[in-house]
Amino acid sequence: MNNQEEKLHATNHYLYYPDEKNIPPYLAYGFRPVFLLLAPYFILSMILWGLVWSGYLSIPFMDNILVWHVYEMLFGVLTAGIMAFLTTGLPELFPGMVPFVGKRLKYIMLLWIAGRVSFWFIDVTGVYLAAFLNLAMLAWLIWFAKDVVLDKLQRHASLGYILLVIFGLESWFFLTMAELVQSDPMKILKLSLGAIVVLVLLAMRRVNMEAVNELMEDKAIDDIYISRPPLTNLAIFCVTLFSIVEFLYPANSALGWIGLAAGAAVLAITSDYHLKEKFILNQPYVIYLFLIFLMLALGYAFMGWSILFNDGVGISSFRHFITAGGLGLAYLMVMITIGWIHTGRHLTSNIYTHLMVFFIIIATLMRSLIPFYEADAMQLYLWSALLWSVPFMLYIKVFFGFLLNPRADGIKG
Repeated sequence: MNNQEEKLHATNHYLYYPDEKNIPPYLAYGFRPVFLLLAPYFILSMILWGLVWSGYLSIPFMDNILVWHVYEMLFGVLTAGIMAFLTTGLPELFPGMVPFVGKRLKYIMLLWIAGRVSFWFIDVTGVYLAAFLNLAMLAWLIWFAKDVVLDKLQRHASLGYILLVIFGLESWFFLTMAELVQSDPMKILKLSLGAIVVLVLLAMRRVNMEAVNELMEDKAIDDIYISRPPLTNLAIFCVTLFSIVEFLYPANSALGWIGLAAGAAVLAITSDYHLKEKFILNQPYVIYLFLIFLMLALGYAFMGWSILFNDGVGISSFRHFITAGGLGLAYLMVMITIGWIHTGRHLTSNIYTHLMVFFIIIATLMRSLIPFYEADAMQLYLWSALLWSVPFMLYIKVFFGFLLNPRADGIKG
């Protein structure tokens, strides 16, 4: 009886699954092809970047390697991550929404691939093709999420609004690359990072609610986790303020204090893990999720410290606490959590999930703390990139079998 109840509960958001015939498992739900492509793409991009930046390799068809790296790690992988999150989560949040599967899913994944190829070869094929393909992908995601913004209760409208902001920033970036607008592309990318952190904070509220409560249910912990909006809203305000002030007044010392405030506000979100009845900070997935906020907080705090007490030296490296650490762990945790739950399995931690998180943290520390070890900078650039790729190699080993086969509980999707 319990198995039947679990199965019925698990089918609640699959009631409107399309009637398309002969859908292969890898196109049976939005997250499947995304994760099948995203894990290898992370590995390829980071290993290539490590070899290029440490001086072991050059890319003759690409002039601005740094802009390529930052754009791909922000916008290139972001669209895939957003797609997995929205196409998996929205049918749950809005009952009656038809899941995006089969041929339509294949075509939108081809658009993402075309976007990646166009940006890699932007010096050959031109800015306009890359702009069209990449903006089209993000525009489609916004259209797909329109019910979020139009929802009368506005329960998740903030996700839609921040996507519109990110679309505007990406458009501005391409206008600058095409020399139609006079701006610094790297300053736009830094501003975009702030918007993406806001999106991650909003998304993590929802991931936390699902993952932590799913974990407590499996562990028979009689309590409930609630992600409190005021803490997230304060963190969003501080991150937004830091990003705007950094864009407008990067040399102002007030930016340092805002960075410290942003770090403290992001870290304060972890107080949600202190439940009244039960102690859950010893649970692996709670630790994993906690580390996302810790990495983000360290990034803003170290940048604030650098501005105030070190003349801004090393701020680029400290920003990797946010990118390689916070965003990297956020992508990884979404991929792991969805990889378990939405393939019909219970959320499980094991040596592989421990190692995935461990290598992300070690790689982040190696890259972010380079200002304190300048003599070993080139080796740290390379080894941090290589180690950061290892978790996604482990992901392929553990989860690709799940992604390439039907759900373990026999349900469609």
